[in-house]
Amino acid sequence: MLVIDKPAGLPVHRGPKGGASLEDHFGALTYGLPRPPSLAHRLDKDTSGCLVLGRHRKALAHLGLLFKHGKVSKTYWAVVQGGPVEDEGEIDMPLGRLDDTRGWWMKPDPDGQPSVTRWKVMGRTDALTWLALEPLTGRTHQLRVHCSAKGWPIVGDDIYGGAERFSGPILHLHAREIVVPLSKNKPPVRVVAPVPAHMRERLMACGWTGE
Repeated sequence: MLVIDKPAGLPVHRGPKGGASLEDHFGALTYGLPRPPSLAHRLDKDTSGCLVLGRHRKALAHLGLLFKHGKVSKTYWAVVQGGPVEDEGEIDMPLGRLDDTRGWWMKPDPDGQPSVTRWKVMGRTDALTWLALEPLTGRTHQLRVHCSAKGWPIVGDDIYGGAERFSGPILHLHAREIVVPLSKNKPPVRVVAPVPAHMRERLMACGWTGE
C-alpha cells in the first residue's frame, strides 16, 4: 500500500477531454515492482489529502474489500460558510444523480442511495466553521452535497455552494486522516496529510494553531 498526499486541482484520472492527471505519475511509484500502483479509492479533483494506492493486484483486491465493507475510516477537514448550531451530529440523507446530463453531480433524493456523514465542529468564526467530517458511506460528492443541503456549503464549492466557477477560492475540503486495518496482527496504519496552503488562512481564523 502507498498513501499519497494528493494536491487540490489535479484529477486522479485523465478525463474525456484529456489533460494532466495523477495517474500520469504512477510510473514513478513502482519502487522495484514490475507494474505501477493503482487507485484503491478516489478523491474529487478539487479535494486534497490522503489517497490510498494498491501496489499490486492482490493488495488492490484486499484494499477494495476493506473500503467496500467500511473498514477504512476517513476524516476530512472542511471550512464551511455559516455552520451548524450544534457542536456535533450526523447527517442521514440519501443521495441520487442530479440528472443524466450532469455526469456525477448529485442531489438529495429520498429514493437515492443511503448516505451518512458524521460531523464535529473544530472551531468557528462569525461567518465560518471548521468541521471534521467522517463519511460513513462513500457516495460521490457526499460531503459537499450534505453540507450544502444543511445550509452550510463548503468554501470554494462551485457546484453545490455557489462559489465563483473559476475566480473564487479553491475548495476547502481536505482528506486529513485515513486509518487502514491492513494486517490482522498489527495495529491499523494511520496516515495524516498536512493542511494545504490554500486552507491555512481560514483554518487559522477558526482557531487552528498549525501542524
